[in-house]
Amino acid sequence: MARVRYGARTEAEIAAARTARSRLPDIWSTGVAALWETDPEAVAAVLPPPLKPTGSPLVRVNVSRVDMPGYPLGAGSFAVAAAHDGVEGWYPLVMPMTHERALTGGREVFGEPKKLGEVTLERDGDLVRAVLSRHGIAFVEVRGAVSGELPAPEPAPKTDFYVKFLPAVDGCGFDAEPVLVHCVRHERVRRLQRVTGEVVLRESPYDPVVDLPVRRLLGITLGEKTGDQRGRVVERVDPRALLPYVHQRYDDPLHVHDGPPEGSL
Repeated sequence: MARVRYGARTEAEIAAARTARSRLPDIWSTGVAALWETDPEAVAAVLPPPLKPTGSPLVRVNVSRVDMPGYPLGAGSFAVAAAHDGVEGWYPLVMPMTHERALTGGREVFGEPKKLGEVTLERDGDLVRAVLSRHGIAFVEVRGAVSGELPAPEPAPKTDFYVKFLPAVDGCGFDAEPVLVHCVRHERVRRLQRVTGEVVLRESPYDPVVDLPVRRLLGITLGEKTGDQRGRVVERVDPRALLPYVHQRYDDPLHVHDGPPEGSL
């Protein structure tokens, strides 16, 4: 009988897959990053316990084209500055991805808030345009012109905070105790350019990022980078304290009855 591929794998096959994952080549991406100050109370409102605001109410958006083997990947992130147990980092609210295979590992292993979406990064001469879209709504757009070279920063670790949880089968609460994950990324940048431009946030009932408006734009860059990441569970999270924030991970099913707001595209 031919091999049934959905059948159990052998110990050797499992070990080979584990070894292959540990020897991934450098994967480079080209991306636009925008950083701004927003309303402190807005940042505090979106952080689930035990995360807390930092001394600066910062928002960071990344829109990248990743040179994945086989086909390119569009990857985005909209995150706010956060702190936990003396560590400062970023808490992503939404991470649009253009392919399902980019969702699975991040969501199921680390607890990343990844969702399928459209991620666009275009450059025409010095003009740059980067867009995050879902459900036909371009809820983030970064646009401008390259205005100079910047020194590439030294490699440095960056921490993202994720809350990993499993919704209950009966729809009430969780099937297992949620955990807080520290995901540490070590990035290397080979080129960095300054972009002079603006960030446009548009209303979306699915991705309401307009609630964290641009009060003071601190900078936009266009860069090429690679890196790796390692995650670890740092503590258990109180399910009752987390429950009011679970909607961040999912689209409200009632929104299927809504149309996109006028002028959103």
